Amino acid sequence: MLDPNSSNVELPPIPGKRYFTIGEVSELCQVKPHVLRYWEQEFPQLKPVKRRGNRRYYQRHDVIMIRQIRSLLYEQGFTIHGARQKLEGEDAQQDKTQTQQLIRQLVTELEEVARILR
Repeated sequence: MLDPNSSNVELPPIPGKRYFTIGEVSELCQVKPHVLRYWEQEFPQLKPVKRRGNRRYYQRHDVIMIRQIRSLLYEQGFTIHGARQKLEGEDAQQDKTQTQQLIRQLVTELEEVARILR
C-alpha cells in the first residue's frame, strides 16, 4: 500500500499536462496502481477517462481527488466508508480544498517559470 515512513513526505508537484497514465498518477500520489483501481470502485467521484484497451487516463482534477482520498485514508485515519461519506457530504469544502491545492500548484509552477527566466 503505502510506506509508513512516507506518509509525511510532501508529494511532488503535478505537471502541467492534460492527461496522466496510471503509472504517472501512482508516482505523483505515492499510491500503487492496484490501489488506484480499487479506489475507482469505492469512490464515485473518481472516474478517469478510459480509451483504447481500457487504458486509464487521469486528468488534473482526478489527481487532486486521489491526493484528497490518500490524505483522508493514510494521514487522517478515515475508513473507506468514512472517507466516501466525508467526500460526498462536504462538496463545498471539497471545492475549497481543491481550489487551494490548485492555487498552491500554480504558485509553484509560476515560481519555477520565474526561476528559469532569471
